[in-house]
Order: sequence, then C-alpha cells, then structure tokens
Amino acid sequence: MNSLIIPEPKLTLIPIKDSSQQFPVRRIYCIGRNYADHAIEMGFDPNKEDPFFFQKNTDNIDISGNFPYPPQTSDVHHEIELVVALKSGGSNISLSESYKHVLGFGVGLDMTRRDLQGQAKKTGRPWEIGKAFEHSAPMGELNLIEKSGTMESGSIVLKVNGAIKQQGDLNMMIWKIPEMISHLSKYYTLQAGDLIMTGTPAGVGPVQKGDYLEGSISKLSNLAVKVV
Repeated sequence: MNSLIIPEPKLTLIPIKDSSQQFPVRRIYCIGRNYADHAIEMGFDPNKEDPFFFQKNTDNIDISGNFPYPPQTSDVHHEIELVVALKSGGSNISLSESYKHVLGFGVGLDMTRRDLQGQAKKTGRPWEIGKAFEHSAPMGELNLIEKSGTMESGSIVLKVNGAIKQQGDLNMMIWKIPEMISHLSKYYTLQAGDLIMTGTPAGVGPVQKGDYLEGSISKLSNLAVKVV
C-alpha cells in the first residue's frame, strides 16, 4: 500500500555516454567566480580566497536540448561549465583522496537571470531567484573518468549562433577539482549523486529566444541547446 499523500517527485537522471545506465542526481553545488578573467569582468578581485558556493535544485537540470526563456526577466546570461559527478563522498575528504570519489564529467550551462541576481546582490539577499529556476541547468551526457581522465586541463568553449562567446582552458580555474571537493566536504557530507558545477570563463552574455548554444570541453560530449 502506498503511504505517500502526494505523488513521489520525479527522479532527475542524466545519461552516461556509451552506457544504458543513468546517473541519479542528489544535489548540485556551484562555485562562484572560479576563473580570474570572469571575476574581473564581473567587477571582483580574482585573488585566491576561500571559495564560495551556491546551489541549484535537482529539478533545474534539463537534458532536452531546449531552454525555455524564463519569466520575470529580460537579461538571461549563458555560463558554460565543467560538471563533476560524484560516485561516493564523505566528510573532510583530503586532496589526495578527492578523485577517488569522481564518477565522471559533463558539459553544463549555468543559465542566470542576471538582472534578478544583480538586484539580490544589491540588497544582500540570496541568489537563488537568479540561479535556481526551472530549466536553469541544461546538461549533456556524462563521460566516465576512466575515458576522459582527470580533466585538469583542456579547452572550454561556448558558441552562440556559431560565434565564439566564451573560450578558456580548464587549467585557468582558480580552485581545482580536488580543492573544490575537499572544501565542500568540510561543510557538507558529500554523497553519490552529487554534482559540482566548476565555474565559467569570461565572456558571459545575454541570450534571446531563437539562439542556438553549442558548448564543448575537450574529451567530453558536446552540449547543444536552443533557446525557445
């Protein structure tokens, strides 16, 4: 007999390249300003300090290839990011043990209602209204670490309607993958199913209905998204 008073929320699943298996998502951690050039373009000092994170909701993930332009905004920005998927976790994970918890990597977009985020910053309020809305995390399939390697370097590019808008290298990240995992595990108990969005290089900018976004990171499956 089902004891739930309402239907159980749908589980969010991400496909895995060359596999019939899928990755069930538990949480999404997003690091802010993790590329110096992006920190500068947003008006901040890129000097290395303690990292900060915000979260998106699990059901913000969209693997459909479409991004519906969201309500209550007129300034939605693209941010291409490397996504890290964890197969295990724990607390107080050491730098040397961090990669043991990684299942693989993918290409994702941190779509941002920049006008609403800016208003939240000015008033000292949380960012969720600008970051954690429906369809705000378009993602492609995951690639297992056994095939991709540890992704310490490699090009990261986003094209909008065929024109390059963001371009950088993963080695430009201020906080590297092991540092992000280790730092997060001091404050949270990381678990299998967690995702970490690792920040975006410079060149973020607005999208409009009808735009076609193509994201690519070396060694990983590409991501293509239409703004509808």
